[in-house]
Amino acid sequence: MKVALITGGSKGIGFGIAEALLKDGYKVAITSRTIASANQAAADLVAFGDVLAIEANVADFNSQQEAINLIIEKWGQLDVLIANAGVGHFAPVDELSVDLWKETIDTNLTGVFYSIKASVDEIKKSKGHIFTISSLAGTNFFAGGSAYNASKFGLTGFTQSVMLDLRKYGVKVSTIMPGSVASHFNNHQPDGETDAWKIQPEDMGKLIVDLLAMPARTLPSKVEIRPTIPKG
Repeated sequence: MKVALITGGSKGIGFGIAEALLKDGYKVAITSRTIASANQAAADLVAFGDVLAIEANVADFNSQQEAINLIIEKWGQLDVLIANAGVGHFAPVDELSVDLWKETIDTNLTGVFYSIKASVDEIKKSKGHIFTISSLAGTNFFAGGSAYNASKFGLTGFTQSVMLDLRKYGVKVSTIMPGSVASHFNNHQPDGETDAWKIQPEDMGKLIVDLLAMPARTLPSKVEIRPTIPKG
Protein backbone atom coordinates (compact mmCIF):
# COMPACT_ATOMS: atom_id res chain seq x y z
CA MET A 1 0.00 0.00 0.00
CA LYS A 2 1.12 3.51 -0.85
CA VAL A 3 -0.51 6.70 0.42
CA ALA A 4 -0.33 10.18 -1.13
CA LEU A 5 -1.48 13.62 0.00
CA ILE A 6 -2.27 16.29 -2.58
CA THR A 7 -2.86 19.82 -1.35
CA GLY A 8 -5.30 21.75 -3.52
CA GLY A 9 -6.46 18.45 -4.98
CA SER A 10 -10.08 19.32 -5.72
CA LYS A 11 -9.52 20.61 -9.27
CA GLY A 12 -6.99 21.33 -12.01
CA ILE A 13 -3.47 19.96 -11.62
CA GLY A 14 -4.16 18.47 -8.20
CA PHE A 15 -7.24 16.62 -9.43
CA GLY A 16 -5.35 15.27 -12.45
CA ILE A 17 -2.56 13.98 -10.23
CA ALA A 18 -5.07 12.43 -7.82
CA GLU A 19 -6.78 10.51 -10.61
CA ALA A 20 -3.47 9.23 -11.98
CA LEU A 21 -2.24 8.07 -8.57
CA LEU A 22 -5.52 6.33 -7.79
CA LYS A 23 -5.35 4.49 -11.10
CA ASP A 24 -1.80 3.49 -10.17
CA GLY A 25 -3.02 1.90 -6.95
CA TYR A 26 -2.35 4.67 -4.43
CA LYS A 27 -4.68 5.68 -1.65
CA VAL A 28 -5.06 9.44 -1.97
CA ALA A 29 -5.99 12.25 0.39
CA ILE A 30 -6.96 15.56 -1.20
CA THR A 31 -7.31 18.89 0.57
CA SER A 32 -9.28 21.98 -0.28
CA ARG A 33 -10.06 25.14 1.67
CA THR A 34 -13.70 24.03 1.84
CA ILE A 35 -14.96 20.56 2.68
CA ALA A 36 -17.68 20.95 0.04
CA SER A 37 -15.07 21.24 -2.72
CA ALA A 38 -13.03 18.37 -1.31
CA ASN A 39 -16.10 16.15 -1.02
CA GLN A 40 -17.25 16.92 -4.56
CA ALA A 41 -13.83 16.03 -5.97
CA ALA A 42 -13.71 12.86 -3.87
CA ALA A 43 -17.12 11.85 -5.21
CA ASP A 44 -15.77 12.20 -8.75
CA LEU A 45 -12.58 10.30 -7.91
CA VAL A 46 -13.92 7.43 -5.81
CA ALA A 47 -14.55 5.30 -8.90
CA PHE A 48 -10.77 5.06 -9.30
CA GLY A 49 -9.87 4.09 -5.73
CA ASP A 50 -9.78 4.99 -2.04
CA VAL A 51 -10.03 8.77 -1.48
CA LEU A 52 -10.03 10.88 1.69
CA ALA A 53 -11.43 14.43 1.46
CA ILE A 54 -9.98 16.93 3.95
CA GLU A 55 -10.71 20.60 4.60
CA ALA A 56 -7.37 22.33 5.13
CA ASN A 57 -5.68 25.66 4.51
CA VAL A 58 -2.00 25.42 3.59
CA ALA A 59 -1.40 28.90 5.04
CA ASP A 60 -2.27 27.53 8.51
CA PHE A 61 0.31 25.16 9.99
CA ASN A 62 -2.10 23.65 12.51
CA SER A 63 -4.54 22.92 9.69
CA GLN A 64 -1.79 21.08 7.81
CA GLN A 65 -0.81 19.10 10.88
CA GLU A 66 -4.42 18.08 11.42
CA ALA A 67 -4.59 16.86 7.82
CA ILE A 68 -1.55 14.65 8.37
CA ASN A 69 -3.07 13.32 11.59
CA LEU A 70 -6.26 12.32 9.73
CA ILE A 71 -4.24 10.47 7.08
CA ILE A 72 -2.18 8.57 9.66
CA GLU A 73 -5.32 7.74 11.62
CA LYS A 74 -6.97 6.31 8.48
CA TRP A 75 -4.06 4.61 6.70
CA GLY A 76 -1.15 4.58 9.13
CA GLN A 77 1.44 6.00 6.75
CA LEU A 78 2.28 8.70 4.22
CA ASP A 79 4.51 7.95 1.24
CA VAL A 80 4.07 10.88 -1.12
CA LEU A 81 3.32 14.58 -0.63
CA ILE A 82 2.35 16.72 -3.61
CA ALA A 83 2.42 20.34 -2.43
CA ASN A 84 0.23 21.70 -5.19
CA ALA A 85 -2.03 24.38 -3.66
CA GLY A 86 -1.32 27.82 -5.07
CA VAL A 87 -2.76 31.19 -6.03
CA GLY A 88 -1.91 33.79 -8.66
CA HIS A 89 -2.29 37.54 -8.28
CA PHE A 90 -0.82 39.73 -10.99
CA ALA A 91 -0.38 43.51 -10.98
CA PRO A 92 2.40 46.09 -11.35
CA VAL A 93 4.16 46.61 -8.04
CA ASP A 94 2.77 50.14 -7.68
CA GLU A 95 -0.75 48.70 -7.89
CA LEU A 96 -0.23 45.43 -6.02
CA SER A 97 -1.92 45.52 -2.61
CA VAL A 98 -0.22 44.41 0.59
CA ASP A 99 -2.99 41.85 1.15
CA LEU A 100 -2.52 40.22 -2.28
CA TRP A 101 1.26 40.11 -1.80
CA LYS A 102 0.79 38.42 1.57
CA GLU A 103 -1.76 35.89 0.28
CA THR A 104 0.55 34.93 -2.60
CA ILE A 105 3.61 34.40 -0.41
CA ASP A 106 1.65 32.78 2.42
CA THR A 107 0.05 30.25 0.07
CA ASN A 108 2.69 29.56 -2.58
CA LEU A 109 5.80 29.62 -0.40
CA THR A 110 5.06 29.54 3.33
CA GLY A 111 2.19 27.12 2.68
CA VAL A 112 4.56 24.64 1.06
CA PHE A 113 6.92 24.94 4.03
CA TYR A 114 4.00 24.17 6.33
CA SER A 115 2.94 21.17 4.23
CA ILE A 116 6.45 19.74 4.27
CA LYS A 117 7.05 20.57 7.93
CA ALA A 118 3.84 18.83 8.97
CA SER A 119 4.52 15.71 6.91
CA VAL A 120 8.29 15.32 6.97
CA ASP A 121 8.51 12.90 9.90
CA GLU A 122 6.08 10.49 8.20
CA ILE A 123 7.82 10.89 4.83
CA LYS A 124 11.15 10.07 6.48
CA LYS A 125 9.65 6.92 7.99
CA SER A 126 8.46 5.72 4.60
CA LYS A 127 11.52 6.97 2.68
CA GLY A 128 8.97 8.66 0.47
CA HIS A 129 8.84 11.38 -2.14
CA ILE A 130 7.94 15.07 -1.87
CA PHE A 131 6.85 17.03 -4.94
CA THR A 132 6.35 20.77 -5.03
CA ILE A 133 4.51 22.36 -7.93
CA SER A 134 6.47 25.45 -8.86
CA SER A 135 6.24 27.08 -12.30
CA LEU A 136 8.33 28.28 -15.19
CA ALA A 137 7.62 31.61 -13.46
CA GLY A 138 10.07 30.32 -10.87
CA THR A 139 12.90 30.88 -13.33
CA ASN A 140 11.43 33.41 -15.82
CA PHE A 141 10.32 36.79 -14.54
CA PHE A 142 7.74 39.03 -16.22
CA ALA A 143 6.10 42.42 -15.72
CA GLY A 144 3.14 42.34 -13.36
CA GLY A 145 4.42 39.17 -11.74
CA SER A 146 6.36 40.50 -8.76
CA ALA A 147 4.39 38.59 -6.13
CA TYR A 148 3.97 35.43 -8.18
CA ASN A 149 7.58 35.45 -9.41
CA ALA A 150 8.84 35.97 -5.87
CA SER A 151 6.75 33.09 -4.55
CA LYS A 152 7.77 30.68 -7.31
CA PHE A 153 11.46 31.68 -7.44
CA GLY A 154 11.43 31.20 -3.67
CA LEU A 155 9.64 27.87 -3.95
CA THR A 156 12.13 26.54 -6.48
CA GLY A 157 15.08 27.50 -4.29
CA PHE A 158 13.37 26.25 -1.14
CA THR A 159 12.62 22.88 -2.71
CA GLN A 160 16.16 22.36 -3.93
CA SER A 161 17.51 23.11 -0.47
CA VAL A 162 15.00 20.70 1.09
CA MET A 163 16.13 18.09 -1.44
CA LEU A 164 19.68 18.40 -0.12
CA ASP A 165 18.47 18.28 3.48
CA LEU A 166 16.43 15.09 3.08
CA ARG A 167 18.26 12.93 0.53
CA LYS A 168 20.45 11.48 3.30
CA TYR A 169 17.30 9.87 4.74
CA GLY A 170 16.41 8.20 1.47
CA VAL A 171 13.71 10.79 0.80
CA LYS A 172 13.37 12.14 -2.72
CA VAL A 173 12.35 15.77 -3.24
CA SER A 174 11.42 17.15 -6.65
CA THR A 175 10.02 20.41 -7.93
CA ILE A 176 7.90 20.41 -11.07
CA MET A 177 7.92 23.63 -13.10
CA PRO A 178 5.04 23.65 -15.60
CA GLY A 179 4.26 26.27 -18.19
CA SER A 180 0.69 26.84 -19.38
CA VAL A 181 -1.71 24.25 -17.96
CA ALA A 182 -5.41 23.89 -18.74
CA SER A 183 -6.60 24.43 -15.17
CA HIS A 184 -8.75 26.68 -12.98
CA PHE A 185 -5.70 28.73 -11.97
CA ASN A 186 -6.37 32.45 -11.49
CA ASN A 187 -10.14 31.88 -11.96
CA HIS A 188 -9.68 30.51 -15.48
CA GLN A 189 -12.42 28.22 -16.74
CA PRO A 190 -10.81 25.45 -18.83
CA ASP A 191 -12.19 24.98 -22.31
CA GLY A 192 -11.40 21.84 -24.26
CA GLU A 193 -11.06 23.63 -27.59
CA THR A 194 -9.25 26.85 -26.70
CA ASP A 195 -7.03 25.15 -24.10
CA ALA A 196 -6.14 22.12 -26.23
CA TRP A 197 -2.61 23.42 -26.87
CA LYS A 198 -1.80 23.56 -23.15
CA ILE A 199 -0.49 20.90 -20.80
CA GLN A 200 -3.51 18.97 -19.47
CA PRO A 201 -4.03 17.96 -15.82
CA GLU A 202 -3.81 14.29 -16.80
CA ASP A 203 -0.38 15.01 -18.33
CA MET A 204 0.79 16.28 -14.95
CA GLY A 205 -0.62 13.14 -13.37
CA LYS A 206 1.29 10.89 -15.77
CA LEU A 207 4.48 12.83 -15.07
CA ILE A 208 4.17 12.26 -11.33
CA VAL A 209 3.44 8.55 -11.78
CA ASP A 210 6.43 8.20 -14.11
CA LEU A 211 8.76 10.04 -11.72
CA LEU A 212 7.64 7.85 -8.83
CA ALA A 213 8.57 4.82 -10.93
CA MET A 214 12.18 5.99 -11.35
CA PRO A 215 14.82 3.66 -9.88
CA ALA A 216 15.59 4.37 -6.23
CA ARG A 217 19.14 5.38 -7.17
CA THR A 218 17.92 8.21 -9.43
CA LEU A 219 16.58 11.53 -8.11
CA PRO A 220 14.75 13.88 -10.53
CA SER A 221 15.31 17.03 -8.48
CA LYS A 222 13.89 19.65 -10.87
CA VAL A 223 11.73 19.13 -13.96
CA GLU A 224 10.57 21.81 -16.41
CA ILE A 225 7.53 20.95 -18.52
CA ARG A 226 5.91 23.13 -21.17
CA PRO A 227 3.50 22.86 -24.10
CA THR A 228 5.16 21.36 -27.15
CA ILE A 229 3.81 24.08 -29.44
CA PRO A 230 3.01 27.47 -27.86
CA LYS A 231 -0.15 29.29 -28.71
CA GLY A 232 0.30 31.24 -31.93
